Amino acid sequence: MVKLHIKRGDESLFLYETTCHVTMDELLQDLVRIHNGREQVLRVSEEMVELAKHGVTMAPNMQGLTEEQISELQLKDAWAQKCQPSGGFVDNLDPVGRRCGQGPTQKLAEVITRTLEEAKSMVSKKQVAADVCLTPDMIQETLGRLRGATTIVYPMGLPPHDPIRMEFDGNVEEAVAGKAASKLILDVDSAQLWWAGKELQRGKKLGDYVGRNEKTKIIAKLQRRGQGAPGREPVVSEEEKKQMMAYAYRRQEELKKLEEARDDSHLSSDWADPSSLKRAFQGVANVSWRPR
Repeated sequence: MVKLHIKRGDESLFLYETTCHVTMDELLQDLVRIHNGREQVLRVSEEMVELAKHGVTMAPNMQGLTEEQISELQLKDAWAQKCQPSGGFVDNLDPVGRRCGQGPTQKLAEVITRTLEEAKSMVSKKQVAADVCLTPDMIQETLGRLRGATTIVYPMGLPPHDPIRMEFDGNVEEAVAGKAASKLILDVDSAQLWWAGKELQRGKKLGDYVGRNEKTKIIAKLQRRGQGAPGREPVVSEEEKKQMMAYAYRRQEELKKLEEARDDSHLSSDWADPSSLKRAFQGVANVSWRPR
């Protein structure tokens, strides 16, 4: 199996395994699904952290308002009353004013927290170092676990304007509208894959570029069309640079210690004089030519 190390710029994302015979159209479709699914898992996990603390999202016309303003305008959030956590709630005011402030009990909050931590570790960049490859099925399974944890804690569901429900219902564009996360979502039709300074063109097979060796491992970069050619991979990796610098520093310290330990004072001693034996045989060893 050919192993692809997918990057975005200099940032490692995930590993993916395929064959040399896969077409670039099929490969790009899978890579984009994994990329977008991975970003979705991270977005949902971030929102679920707040869900476990402060409950569901308030109605759009109430977000950002203080309690005094809500009372003065006589606004009521019907969805917050309908979508309450199982087993009661704990008052925990949201300092940002996005969520209703009625979080689940500690036991149910731990269910959400534990599930989202497992989900984040599943799509973490550390999986690259652990040599774990991702697949579209793994991403869907992870999203299913997040959905299951949400259903356990909120059996009545979430409000339709809650970003978590939007993500689960497929309204991703609406959920990320106006956010920086929207720039990270890729479209299959406009996605490009680059390797060795050239774009892997659609309509061809992966083997046309990397050869027929199924044990090949390459570093490829996934991006939108129109961003230009990404920078090439450095000859020496950051880890190798650190090791080289550490070796150079150790070597420099060793040379300093040797320089400090070197003592040349013995060279001025009489016994170290190469002409002393000759003068002794000639009987002029202790002759002084200066007048007394």
